[in-house]
Amino acid sequence: MFDRLASFSRSTTAWALLFMSAFTLEVVALYFQYAMGLEPCVMCIYQRTAMLGVMIAALIGLCSKGNYIVRLVATAGWGVSSIWGWLLAREHISMQTTTDPFAFTCAFEPDFPVPLHEWIPSFFAVTGSCSSIDWSFAGLSMPGWMAVVFAVYAISFLIFAPLIIFKK
Repeated sequence: MFDRLASFSRSTTAWALLFMSAFTLEVVALYFQYAMGLEPCVMCIYQRTAMLGVMIAALIGLCSKGNYIVRLVATAGWGVSSIWGWLLAREHISMQTTTDPFAFTCAFEPDFPVPLHEWIPSFFAVTGSCSSIDWSFAGLSMPGWMAVVFAVYAISFLIFAPLIIFKK
């Protein structure tokens, strides 16, 4: 069983599932923004960027074709993006649930090394407020669900990373 799990973790199918799940969540985010009119805040954009990192890491993993270094880079990207996304989602939840109006501040534009919000404003532009809860499902707001999603990605990374990295 352990060998089958290790084999699956290095398969094209595993990387394709990771890619498709992240891609689907990016499409859902754009649907919420453009079809439902929910305006993304800076924390939403950062979480969207972390999801983009998971998606790019999965795409790199799809291209590995057994190359250990490429597989290592893809696995590291998956881990960093999923943990970073979880931390961002937790911080966003804190912004939404705090009663102290001076505890957190929400920027009006993202602080990327390059001006992505100017180059691709339809994807990276900030138009909403971090403290607004415009959508919820089953008692969780959007960052609550994103914390769950990123936690699933991070836990699966912790399970599969040793199988991907150490089992040649």
